[in-house]
Amino acid sequence: MWLRLMILFIGIGALISNKPLFPKQNRKAKESGYYYTTHWFPQTLDHFSFRSEDYQFAQRYLINDDYFKPGAPVFFYTGNEGDITWFCNNTGFMWDIAEEFSAMLVFAEHRYYGESMPFGSDSYKDASHLGYLTSEQALADFAVLIDYIKVSVPATSESPFIAFGGSYGGMLAAWFRMKYPASVVGAISSSAPILAFVDMNDCELFYQISTNDFKLAGGNACATSIRNSWQTIVHSRYFFVSDTGRLKISELFKLCKPLKTFDDVYNLNNWFSEVWVNLAMVNYPYPANFLEDLPAWPINVICKHLQNSNATGDELIRNLVNAVNVYFNFTGQSSCLNIEQQASGSLGDQGWDFQACTEMAMPLCQDGIRDMWLPYKYDFDDFATSCKQKWGVTTRKYWSQSQYGGFNLNGASNIVFSNGKLDPWSGYGVLKSQSPTIKVVMIDDGAHHLDLRKSNSLDPQSVIDARNIHKSNIHSWINEYHMQKKNTI
Repeated sequence: MWLRLMILFIGIGALISNKPLFPKQNRKAKESGYYYTTHWFPQTLDHFSFRSEDYQFAQRYLINDDYFKPGAPVFFYTGNEGDITWFCNNTGFMWDIAEEFSAMLVFAEHRYYGESMPFGSDSYKDASHLGYLTSEQALADFAVLIDYIKVSVPATSESPFIAFGGSYGGMLAAWFRMKYPASVVGAISSSAPILAFVDMNDCELFYQISTNDFKLAGGNACATSIRNSWQTIVHSRYFFVSDTGRLKISELFKLCKPLKTFDDVYNLNNWFSEVWVNLAMVNYPYPANFLEDLPAWPINVICKHLQNSNATGDELIRNLVNAVNVYFNFTGQSSCLNIEQQASGSLGDQGWDFQACTEMAMPLCQDGIRDMWLPYKYDFDDFATSCKQKWGVTTRKYWSQSQYGGFNLNGASNIVFSNGKLDPWSGYGVLKSQSPTIKVVMIDDGAHHLDLRKSNSLDPQSVIDARNIHKSNIHSWINEYHMQKKNTI
């Protein structure tokens, strides 16, 4: 029997002109300084079965209406694979332009992430409970939620809704505009790798771009040091095969838990790989804490410790320790290195792993030549077999292309696809427009969805230009919406 959550009465209430819908004293400000109210919507569990209307879950969403005026736009963030408050606090662009557009802000949490758990603590119990975790269901959630807001807040009934999203959220924003054009008049889709699926692109691009980021910041020496580290840690007989060697490497890295088995050593390597990848994604031009507390241009700081490409053994490991401490211990608060700590902050890694095993198979590979990693060949059949063993599901190889059109975007409209050249995912983004209403923006000095972050005095001109393009398109979509409304009366 399905678990059914008891939903408390949810009401937004009537909007009072020139006054915030939610009094400031009742709102919550996070560390970002942004004020918003938290709400819960009784969402349908399965939008594609007309027999399951009784099964609902509480979907969380956040609202700010400080500058909202009746009929003005609603900026709607399509939630990612993580806690929605995290994305709310790190999508400053929406907050920066809210006053200019007199816009209401809505941040909708993606089902199965953050606190929007359909089956509570049992949500990740097995494939039967997780089976409703799909992008299709999430998009339907957003459409239903928008319909509810339009009815519940009379002043938004004539408002154009515009989707915003970065990374997976950017994919959802673009797909939302494609699948539900009546819900949103346009979409800002930042760092959205919608062309990263099986047989669509070179699986090596991600790691090649990441490597180039390190070469750009610290020259070939930095990338070479990292390439040499894999051999030093895993393939060095001294460190790998003996208990004494594993204890020594644990001491050199100041690990919170010593390495005891061969698998522990491999896990250390995988952990390092995740750190380097994340640094490439959040290589922002100013101090930020999107994943961890990091300095400006963190790869530049990292690479200062990795300039001796001839270092081996203990010396190389000490250099690595100094480098990785920039990522996990820049503030100096940690006394040891915890490799069990997720390198990806508040992201829901387990949920994304399930999605990757069902409809989001994105092949990534390494050749060890064009990149600084050990060679790894992607094999779909092996991947699908591991998914079957892990989750008991069958991976649909081409499902996302079938659902969302793959390369064929001719039927889409009013979407801005933006990508930063420093972003490892940019190789899988839309880099060429197929339509006058599909805009493509390249940000020369941008890492992962830098354009959606709050403006900063250290922003490069390329991201300032990108944001201006976004605003220009938003103005156009709003004007187009009102013209169409006028012509239909």
